Amino acid sequence: MKHIQSRDNPFFKELVKLGGSARQRGKAEQTLLDGTHLLAAYLDSGKQPQHILLNAAALRDAEITALLERAAGVPVTQLDDKLFAELSELKTPTGILALIGLPQPTGTIADSRFALLLEDIQDPGNLGSMLRSAAAAGCDAVFLSTGCADAWSPKVLRAAMGGHFALNIHERQDLPGVAGVFSGTLLAASLQAKSSLYGCDLRGDVAFLVGNEGAGLSAGLLDMATQQITIPMHGKIESLNAAAATAICLFEAVRQRAEL
Repeated sequence: MKHIQSRDNPFFKELVKLGGSARQRGKAEQTLLDGTHLLAAYLDSGKQPQHILLNAAALRDAEITALLERAAGVPVTQLDDKLFAELSELKTPTGILALIGLPQPTGTIADSRFALLLEDIQDPGNLGSMLRSAAAAGCDAVFLSTGCADAWSPKVLRAAMGGHFALNIHERQDLPGVAGVFSGTLLAASLQAKSSLYGCDLRGDVAFLVGNEGAGLSAGLLDMATQQITIPMHGKIESLNAAAATAICLFEAVRQRAEL
């Protein structure tokens, strides 16, 4: 096992760049998974990391030992605790990081039966929550506009809790172009819509369009929707958080599909 003690180590410098730069992640086609849960989810998806990084405490952790056994043959490097802390965003690091290659999505919207199209979702926590809900609901693909947060950033990965590895995530997409070739029903979430989500038939091929946290969907995408829908609210709140609204829409589709 290698041991890195200096910030001047070239490999450590590259890791720091990956953690802090979406551009670097895209260029290297790599990202870092922080913690045992994300690495376990990645291994569960049938993939192996490119490199594993540990702090000193990890060597005495039974859960991490089990993960290392599952990743036998993967290079392992121990970092001094201060260096490890620079890479981890967790207040209490679990002691393990994994370097992975960015999964490449397969298929197109034409192959999809249950998709999510996200326009300019900028908050990493919201985007991660949406991806987590999409994975849990059984979506087969998610398409992100160029204005969305980086799907493979540490904050988005942490919020999605492994949802990335159950989805085909298509980033930097021309959403009008994507929507234009979808042959199923395009449902646009809008506060101004007259139709209730609960009155829609969601049992066929469906794609939900969800817009920016503040501005909502652009006029162009709204016009492309088969139907604009709203979530009925009986309280005194004007709107739902974008991630919460997305989860409600997705799981109403799950409920209806379960009745087939």
